[in-house]
Amino acid sequence: MEAINAVHVSEAGLVVVDVAAADDETAFAFHAALAAQWATTSVERTTRDAGQAGVRLRCYLDLRQPVNPPASQRGEALT
Repeated sequence: MEAINAVHVSEAGLVVVDVAAADDETAFAFHAALAAQWATTSVERTTRDAGQAGVRLRCYLDLRQPVNPPASQRGEALT
């Protein structure tokens, strides 16, 4: 994988996530779970390291921007 550039983590709340999974389906499912909660980069493919089992995936998250904030943060009443 490429080196992490300082701009990717230049502010609090910016995160680089490297995923190692058994297969593409698992890696993409994990990314989808992250993307359901926070702003994240899209991913189109995984990579394989020669001689290593499984696949790898990298994405970038912005924890400052929740995609689906809890009702309490949206000013809605909890039911």
